[in-house]
Amino acid sequence: MTAKKQRPVWRIAGIAGGALAVLSAIGIIAFVLWANHAAQPMPQALAALESDASVTVSTEPWLVFMPEGGAPEQGFIFYPGARVDARAYAPAARALAQAGYLAVITPMPLNLAVFAPNRAGQVIAAYPAIDKWAIGGHSLGGVMAAGYAGNHPDVIREIIFWASYPAGSNSLRDAPLNAASIYGTLDGLATVAEVEASRPLLPEDAQFVAIEGGNHAQFGWYGEQSGDNPAAISREEQQRQVIEATLAALKE
Repeated sequence: MTAKKQRPVWRIAGIAGGALAVLSAIGIIAFVLWANHAAQPMPQALAALESDASVTVSTEPWLVFMPEGGAPEQGFIFYPGARVDARAYAPAARALAQAGYLAVITPMPLNLAVFAPNRAGQVIAAYPAIDKWAIGGHSLGGVMAAGYAGNHPDVIREIIFWASYPAGSNSLRDAPLNAASIYGTLDGLATVAEVEASRPLLPEDAQFVAIEGGNHAQFGWYGEQSGDNPAAISREEQQRQVIEATLAALKE
């Protein structure tokens, strides 16, 4: 009887390594497909991307909303929420530009701000005439914006959170920043309890603005969001209050 020939260890290792590489590639592909399946902008958001007599809009490399008829003195950089098309925040950015601010929404790699937390630096470098910068973001975008603000207090003077808060490891308590936290009382993803728990991470004089009946998804124009609660107010009303609170914070 002939003994069964064993495969060399190196060949077994090679087969195992190849299998792991295939599984890893499948995992990467699945992740990319998942991340790129972003919530799409509603028609109202796409309409806000059109230039008119009051605002000039450009869409490359960022979504830039420039007030017409004068150079703005202050700029606001906005990081989108996770897996949300950046264009979904266009109506709010347009409203800020109509009020006289340069508003810039920064699309993110794979629609996740965690992959480009320092993108604000590119925006700031592109507009050297502006010396007053605020930064903000929705959900994960706000977390990443807080990281940039904490690391660049010489450039960023204000941080504005939309349904968001800093990571626990990134306290801004003693940072020389103005801070505002705008949140919905029916948010199912950034809950009231979580927002309130972030107070010790923000400057003592940080402003907290509750939008009664507001939820997570209505901070943008991209439809509903898994895990969120139904809002008790319309998207238009929530947007009005978000914009009003953001403008009030920028004027501080």
